[in-house]
Amino acid sequence: MRVALTGGASGIGAAVLRKMQAAGHHVTSFDITEPAGVDHWVETDLSDAASIEGAVRAAEGPFDALINNAGIPPREGMAAQVLQINWFGLVAFLDGMLDQLSPGGAIVNVASRAGAMWQQNLEEVQALRALPAASVPEFLSAHGIDATRAYNLSKEAVIVMTYGRCAEMIARDLRMNAVSPAAVSTGILDDFVKAFGPKVAANIARVGRAGTPEEVADVIAFLASPDSHWIKGQDIAIDGGMGAIAMTEALSL
Repeated sequence: MRVALTGGASGIGAAVLRKMQAAGHHVTSFDITEPAGVDHWVETDLSDAASIEGAVRAAEGPFDALINNAGIPPREGMAAQVLQINWFGLVAFLDGMLDQLSPGGAIVNVASRAGAMWQQNLEEVQALRALPAASVPEFLSAHGIDATRAYNLSKEAVIVMTYGRCAEMIARDLRMNAVSPAAVSTGILDDFVKAFGPKVAANIARVGRAGTPEEVADVIAFLASPDSHWIKGQDIAIDGGMGAIAMTEALSL
């Protein structure tokens, strides 16, 4: 397969890159930093519309799979950047790459368990989806959104988009799914601990450890492969059982 991957230099993206290459696939990484050992690198800044447009022009398709993995964690004072990269940049790159995907191809969007409350926040999610990127500062101010809420909202929007554009992708002979990891042992885990506080430690304690990038990459690789051809429009949690145990406790099941 020929695979297009955003963010392959570290964390989950680096694990996906290694796994894909070990399976014999050709990987093009779209990232600010060049990943070690990548087959082809296209320098890409998902916070910059011009950079995205240039990256799409420079892409050497067709591709059999597109993995939208790049994103940034919640950091104080960076709410606008979080929305710009995790939502607006992802969508702009996805839309730009659609015509470079082969018939029968797969799209995998990396969301997060932080987006699990999308139904409760659907009005705000839909407001974000309808928002022009230039209006982000006013949107943040009007809704009182800090970096942590911006991160959750960006991932909620990715999940809703994955559901909402399922029929469109089927009409294009493509399939699109999302994965929602929780508490993964990467270099940015401390950012999530700081943003979400004791909740992260409690979730990890429930299942004994955090997940690994390789465990997330396993699921992404499956969804990108032809073996997953009848899985479409799904959001798959990769959390070691954290969500199930939390729900069981909350509902006294």
